[in-house]
Amino acid sequence: MSELDPRLRDEIDDQVAEALDAYFAERRPRRPRRAWPVVVTVALGVATTWLAPGAAWAAWLAIAVTNVAWLICCTGREWQGGTFT
Repeated sequence: MSELDPRLRDEIDDQVAEALDAYFAERRPRRPRRAWPVVVTVALGVATTWLAPGAAWAAWLAIAVTNVAWLICCTGREWQGGTFT
């Protein structure tokens, strides 16, 4: 494959970046995700507490971590420098 002139390569990169920016700007916003996983995990936690009360603390800890991660992903926020943006 032949090497491209650096100026031509930069121009191509700029055009591709502009095209991608235009594409992403025109896309419809994503539908908000549903919270059904939160409801399902809480129901599983209730069942775990009922069936194995001794292990319930571990189940609820896992459920809490999973639900927080899910809700953060749902909102589309990003973690940057100790805060969500």
